[in-house]
Amino acid sequence: MSSSNGIRNIIFDFGDIFINLDKPATLEELKNFGFNKPTPEMQTLAQNYEKGLISTSVFEERLGRLIPKASSKQIKDAWNAILKDIPPHRTAFLQELRAQNKYRLFLLSNTNELHIQWVQQDMGDEAYQDFKQQFDHFYLSYEMGMRKPDAEIYQKVLAEQGLLPEETLFIDDTEENTVTAARLGIRTWHLQVGKEDIIELPKFL
Repeated sequence: MSSSNGIRNIIFDFGDIFINLDKPATLEELKNFGFNKPTPEMQTLAQNYEKGLISTSVFEERLGRLIPKASSKQIKDAWNAILKDIPPHRTAFLQELRAQNKYRLFLLSNTNELHIQWVQQDMGDEAYQDFKQQFDHFYLSYEMGMRKPDAEIYQKVLAEQGLLPEETLFIDDTEENTVTAARLGIRTWHLQVGKEDIIELPKFL
C-alpha cells in the first residue's frame, strides 16, 4: 500500500522528532568547568564518537583530558544534559501509525552509545524495546560508522531496505540533513521545532 502521493516508506529522525532535546544544555553545563564554547578538538571527538569510530571508554577518557576540572560523573551528566523526555502523545501516534500497516517505518539517528544508554534507562527497558519494535529497522549512526548529513548514510538505508527515494519521506529537524536527502530524490519534511510536531505527519502523507 502507499499514500495518495505515493509515499510507502517513512524515515524518522529521533531527537526533537520523538525525544525532546535541550541542545544548548551540554555547553551550559560545561561552562561550569571553564568552557564557553566547544573547541574544534571537542567537536571532532563528538563526531567520531557519533560515528562509532571510538569506544565509550576512549571517548570518556579523551573528553576527561579536555575537561580536567570535571569528574567522570560530571562529564557524563553534562553530555547527557541535552536529552529530555519523550512525550506520550508522540509514542501513541507512532503506535497508531504502525497499527495502520500502510507504511514501512524506519528510525535514522545521529547518536552515540552514552545517549542511547540514557534513553533506555530513562524509558525503562520494556518501553524502549516497545518503541524500537514500532520500526522496521532502527538505524543509529554509531552502529553504522557514518552520520548525517553525509550522503552515504541515506544511500545505505535505501539500498539495504530496497527503498525508492521518491516513495520515501524523511523527517528531520536539522535542515542540512533534509537538504542532502532531497538531493538524493528523497521526499523531506524539515520539521520546525516548537512550531510543528510529528503528530502533524498525516498532512504530509
